[in-house]
Amino acid sequence: INPDSVYGFRFKRRVLSKKTQFQHLELLESKDLGLTLRLDGCLMTAENEEFFYHETLVHPAAISHPNPRNALILGGGDGGALEELLKHNTIESATLVDLDADVIEVSKTYLQRINKGALDNPRAKVLVGDGAQFIRETTEKFDLILLDLTDPETPAGPLYTPAFFAECKKALAEGGAMVIHLGAPFYEPEQIRRLNTDLQAVFAQVNAYGLHIPLYGAYWAMAVVSDSLIPTAIDAAEVERRIQQRDITELQYYNNAVHGALFALPTYYKKLLTTD
Repeated sequence: INPDSVYGFRFKRRVLSKKTQFQHLELLESKDLGLTLRLDGCLMTAENEEFFYHETLVHPAAISHPNPRNALILGGGDGGALEELLKHNTIESATLVDLDADVIEVSKTYLQRINKGALDNPRAKVLVGDGAQFIRETTEKFDLILLDLTDPETPAGPLYTPAFFAECKKALAEGGAMVIHLGAPFYEPEQIRRLNTDLQAVFAQVNAYGLHIPLYGAYWAMAVVSDSLIPTAIDAAEVERRIQQRDITELQYYNNAVHGALFALPTYYKKLLTTD
């Protein structure tokens, strides 16, 4: 989790190990987690546990938006976030851009329990390429941009900068929002402070939230950022109405009560977000 703290799982077998153009990709299997994707030694997603991360990355912002139609995911080649996004019947087009073609292909073959075929959904456009370059060059406007990236200390580091956040802001449609995961507040406090400060320099609204993610071994921080959308502005009744209206089913973590609870922050985490 940081240079001084570790956690782990016991895996009974390694299903796949390969060196891609960008990273070392492994598929590991365990009784508790099921098939698990690991990149460069870091656990990314697992069949039995993925709903903690993917549901909470997608639904708080997507439900808060009154009519999300066009969405972008940067990273997320496993297809889990895409599968959650496509549960919203308002979504007409979802573009996914991942740097590593092998992650996408392995996920199509082995991680169907996570993505449920979303990577081949007709509403999805799956591209292999540099997310930063895509953002710079696109002329599209997106209601939602989801940064489903590896951590800042990985090759995705350049996508955790104020300059990149500003590029994403330009690609947002009016009323749109971006979602980003920030790391573990207890173990990475300086990273949380820095990212929060950088986001506040770009967006008028930075709404941080969090939950414990078993695969990541910690309480994890995320944020919905926007110039206008505020996810805490809708109450539980409206969240439930939108879930029903959009015919969203098969949720394992997110619900109308959890929506608001995600934004109820522990005091130590709130202090990291306080700017003097």
